[in-house]
Amino acid sequence: MNRTEKDPIQKKLETGNWIILGIFLVVSSIFMPHIFTLGVLLGGLISIINFYWLYRSLRKAFHRVSDSTKPAVVFKFYIRLAVTAIVLFFIITRTPADVIGLIIGLSIVIINIIFMTVLELLKKKCAEEVR
Repeated sequence: MNRTEKDPIQKKLETGNWIILGIFLVVSSIFMPHIFTLGVLLGGLISIINFYWLYRSLRKAFHRVSDSTKPAVVFKFYIRLAVTAIVLFFIITRTPADVIGLIIGLSIVIINIIFMTVLELLKKKCAEEVR
């Protein structure tokens, strides 16, 4: 497969995911019990790994577009969903991780996407005001 450079927005999102996870971990370790912080950590790792996994699947699918591309992408989506469900089941049933912390950790990618979108819109609005 041809190695092409990642899109700058993709790089910002990936970096932002780790920064937000770090901020959430620091804040929760200061103000919340350690089981809550464990939930944030595990949820954050799951959401970031899913984000990378989705990126790789879609990148491969768009590099070799054919009639079998759509079923392959859908199949990989269901595999990723099933793996995530199994991992979440084991985290909830076998670890002392707090479920609310887990939910917050699972939301890290969404929070980052919303935050980056707002930043980009503000940049665009500021650039239009300068003209």
